[in-house]
Amino acid sequence: MKHRRNTQRRAVLAGAGALALAATATLTLANANAADGPAAKQLTPAAATALASQLNGHAAGSYYDAGTKKLVVNVVDQKAADAVRAKGAEARMVRHSLAQLDAARATLKQRATVPGTAWAMDPRSNKIVVTADRTVTGAELDKVGKVVKSLGSKAELRRSKAEFTPFIAGGDAIWGSSSRCSLGFNVVKGGKPYFLTAGHCGNAVKSWSDKQGGQEIATTEDSKFPGSDYSIAKYTGDTAHPSEVNTYGGSPQKITKAAEATVGQKVTRSGSTTQVHDGTVKALNASVNYQEGTVEGLIQTDVCAEPGDSGGALYDGDSALGLTSGGSGDCSSGGETYFQPVPAALKAVGAEIG
Repeated sequence: MKHRRNTQRRAVLAGAGALALAATATLTLANANAADGPAAKQLTPAAATALASQLNGHAAGSYYDAGTKKLVVNVVDQKAADAVRAKGAEARMVRHSLAQLDAARATLKQRATVPGTAWAMDPRSNKIVVTADRTVTGAELDKVGKVVKSLGSKAELRRSKAEFTPFIAGGDAIWGSSSRCSLGFNVVKGGKPYFLTAGHCGNAVKSWSDKQGGQEIATTEDSKFPGSDYSIAKYTGDTAHPSEVNTYGGSPQKITKAAEATVGQKVTRSGSTTQVHDGTVKALNASVNYQEGTVEGLIQTDVCAEPGDSGGALYDGDSALGLTSGGSGDCSSGGETYFQPVPAALKAVGAEIG
């Protein structure tokens, strides 16, 4: 029997994905306004990142300033500032170089890797922001605090009232025997249809259905968590798989490519529990120390989350950016959410958007 669904179900399974086990949280983002995005006329985000990397230690990250609608590149000397301005971006003089901040991150990884903590470089404040959730107390909190203090102005410690957890639930809901998650993005590998979702979802489920107790539509082929947080599943049934994201009420968002996120970028996330929510990218290359282990290289956002959205799609217009990993908070009180970058996941599994 051929497995077919109505248009709404196709849109859901095709796009927004968050895997969710019963006791985990989920996230969502809202449609980004293209006019408010980071695509500055003078310099693209990718070009700004490339420029910063070419300044040989004289730059310290970049971000999009929504107020001025300009890309800003942090620099530590006048020569680098002149080079940035010549390329069409805004140059901002800062105290700490990228090398100094990377050294601070290495110190944190070596001396302060405690479950319930996370850190990322904040280009706006030019420091590493360390967050300790509510489970970090007593001697462990003192330990983290001492390491942060030893880094001086290069680091700052913040507390979260919630708890960092992987979010397992659903964007277009996909089900395993004991778990519900969401599909992230449909992709193509070797000419065959697959989909991406979170690695902690792929670890938990090997056979997927589009409804609880339903027929199998896909099987997990590869999964990575912790370390990274992505998995890829191969379609086994006759299931529609358009390259779209379910926007829950609006027209499906077509996805045509994968892209790197930019600090300051307005982004959208779709998931089966909390549906569509928007937010802003706060940091890149973030590290989160979950109870299950550390995941590195994540996108940090201020998007809310609740149980049921893990694996879900983070996007900006037709660009796939990330897969919902985890975070803290909910969509009543707010919170922060972390995403596995899609370009890195695609490269690791040998697939492409499609």
